[in-house]
Amino acid sequence: MPDIILSTLNAKYIHCGFGLRYLLANLGELQTRARIVELDIQQRPLEIVESLLAEDPKIIGFGVYIWNVSLLTEVVMLLKRVCPEVIVIVGGPEVSYEWEQEEIVRHSDYLIAGEADLEFAQLCRELLGGGRPTARIIRAPLPELEQLELPYAFYSDEDLSRRTLYVEASRGCPFSCEFCLSALDDAVRPFPLTRFLEEMKKLLARGARHFKFVDRTFNTSLKTAQAILEFFLERIEPGMLLHFELIPDRLPEELRGIIARFPAGTLQFEVGIQTFNTAVAHNINRRQDYEALERNLLFLRKHTKVHLHADLIVGLPGETIESFGAGFDRLARMGPQEIQVGILKRLRGAPIARHDDEMVYSPLPPYEIVRNRRIDFAELQRMRRFARFWDLVANSGNFIDSAPLIWEGLDSPFDAFAKFSDWLYQQVGRCHGIALERLAEWVFIYLTQVRGLAAAIAAASLWQDWHRSGRCEKPAFLSGLVSNEEVSRARTLKFGAKRQARWAGPVTK
Repeated sequence: MPDIILSTLNAKYIHCGFGLRYLLANLGELQTRARIVELDIQQRPLEIVESLLAEDPKIIGFGVYIWNVSLLTEVVMLLKRVCPEVIVIVGGPEVSYEWEQEEIVRHSDYLIAGEADLEFAQLCRELLGGGRPTARIIRAPLPELEQLELPYAFYSDEDLSRRTLYVEASRGCPFSCEFCLSALDDAVRPFPLTRFLEEMKKLLARGARHFKFVDRTFNTSLKTAQAILEFFLERIEPGMLLHFELIPDRLPEELRGIIARFPAGTLQFEVGIQTFNTAVAHNINRRQDYEALERNLLFLRKHTKVHLHADLIVGLPGETIESFGAGFDRLARMGPQEIQVGILKRLRGAPIARHDDEMVYSPLPPYEIVRNRRIDFAELQRMRRFARFWDLVANSGNFIDSAPLIWEGLDSPFDAFAKFSDWLYQQVGRCHGIALERLAEWVFIYLTQVRGLAAAIAAASLWQDWHRSGRCEKPAFLSGLVSNEEVSRARTLKFGAKRQARWAGPVTK
């Protein structure tokens, strides 16, 4: 039985606890006395406690994040009731700042605030050696990355075959955007590149094909970005997928040339734009060259096979619904495959706290804004529905042909989809738990009865979307509009992964 359990509650099974593997890798001589136990937020607190205590540990270390803090608080409270002698150590971004307000910290024995890669091992040595440090709050100094043992050997074969693998070539961020915890970083700290690439080579040799880089700014260093892209380009194999977070206004010719050589379905870039309103960007200390950003995104759409995922945030201080909509339309015209509409969150420790006098947030995770000086509660609720329905219809890959019909020929994709979102909510009264066939039927009804499109045109697009991912049964609402011959023909067709397809190209002409 292990003396030390490293645990967290992942949002989904497919995710991996990256931080847990760093802690295990850096336990030194205690490594053989430790084990990772990953669970997820779909499990019940008593079941989680039972599975952890079945290992009979002396110490349990929990990784606490915005998505699991509520459930983990219940778990820790139960754990200390059932087995108070077990020492509970918590850490992670959700408890590294403003921890005085966190219930989970009050019920735990120790908190390690900050990057705990080395500090956790030191605390465990003291505890297992019979000591009991009197300071419950331990502030971990930033570790020298050259001193860290890398965690990649602790991905299991099951992780490699069934889960997302997180990797990082650097930590930190050079920017100071106030909504983000990375604003607290002083600089980007790179891992030794040769050593990092050797670890990537080992993962590839073990069969890893999906790599999600968690670097906040992958292309900060041109030399490093080039080296990593060239490394993977030389080793391209079917099914390989690389995800990077990109600074959108920094894409020199050297990177453009390499990126253009990657085949379709291999590269996904997440570009955080957040706002196109220059006054709002100044409000939150975000520096961005919008002309360069637009040139770069248009280059990526026209001259590469990259899958583009672009982020915008609703609720930033100074932003109105109208200016957000104008930014959404500008981005939509650049044609990324996905536009992620996020609602502003008040992350603990983020400098956006200086605007608290004009913002009201939910006290419950994920601490989303509920109203501010420019946007009232009703409008923010409307935008939450917009974001949810946009994900279901435009971002999901289920309506590649039919989604653009919602805004096609209209001046503002934002206004057009907002009208659809309002209408859909009036029909179904909810944003979750909508069966795909029922959602497709609502899209058909909207296109024909509200937008006034011919039933044959709407049906042709929806049928194309329906069978693109291998569905060959005819949905009931298309029964009189799709022939049996078309159904038979659909059974002979093969389509690629819908994740890489999505709607694309400028949504307005």
